[in-house]
Amino acid sequence: MQRGRSSAATPNVGGDQRTRSKPTTNNESTKSGDPTLCPECDGQLCQNDNDTEIVCADCGIVIPDATLDTSITLYTPSGEADGDSRVGPPTTNLLHDKGLSTEIGWKDVDANGNNLSGERKEQFSRLRKWDKRSRQQSATDRNLMHALGEIDRMAAALGVPDCTRETASVIYRQALDDGLLPGRAVEAVASASLYAASRMDGIPRSINEIATVSRVKQLRVERAYRHISRELGLKIFPTDPSAFIGRLASDVDCKPATEQRARQLVKAARKEGVHSGKHPVGIAAGALYAAARLCDEQIRQVDISRAADVSEVTIRNRYPEILAAADCDDWT
Repeated sequence: MQRGRSSAATPNVGGDQRTRSKPTTNNESTKSGDPTLCPECDGQLCQNDNDTEIVCADCGIVIPDATLDTSITLYTPSGEADGDSRVGPPTTNLLHDKGLSTEIGWKDVDANGNNLSGERKEQFSRLRKWDKRSRQQSATDRNLMHALGEIDRMAAALGVPDCTRETASVIYRQALDDGLLPGRAVEAVASASLYAASRMDGIPRSINEIATVSRVKQLRVERAYRHISRELGLKIFPTDPSAFIGRLASDVDCKPATEQRARQLVKAARKEGVHSGKHPVGIAAGALYAAARLCDEQIRQVDISRAADVSEVTIRNRYPEILAAADCDDWT
């Protein structure tokens, strides 16, 4: 039998005539009840090469009025779907199993949004407990769950974006796979991974800020950072002090002209090499104070010191060097 590409009647091999049924449209059903299947042979419908017609991949029949529902419902970043979802959430390094396992929701409501009874709440509480235990079958899983939870907690406290959290999770996984954790606290390596990810992604977060939200002292974070960056061969470039200018200017509520002048001073200081071997936050704080003096804006050193989390002595030591690099010695 010669197969055609229309719904007209075609001759049979035996000579008798058989008429093809009318192609399925949006308002009609197929033999199997599935609108994505061919009404003749139950083959899979698909679009042609030019995406202009819906054809059957098996018999080649053209379905003139058929439309394929190719839309999907993706999960929101909070993990909840907007409407009826036919797909699961994407894989992520922020979870120890990369999000491939099931998880029982924490809300004690049914599908209709009604509150569960006390007996049902106790039942689902036990189910959540055993589901969590089933996903912690090895020491590596427990280590990852604790460390990735710490990374997510610290990143949320510092306002670090999701892409940087993902980078920090990858760095921690590499450190765990390479055996760099023995002898070091999990919290220290997690904090060091977040700091390294922030520097790699250009997010202005100092190690002082990381240590503030960490559960270990800053010295241990610094040691862990030097260790993993050296052993993993991370390509981390020096932090640009101008990356901190915007946040400091917003905290002290200075004028836009002062902020712009501070960026110019930092650029001149980098050109002259003043920033070499010095804390980038101290350079940014000194440049902002120097710019305020040049623009006749009254900003106290103590206010900049609190915003930058550096001492006033650091600001007093940095801003004359920055002014000298920018040839502004006669600012007084």
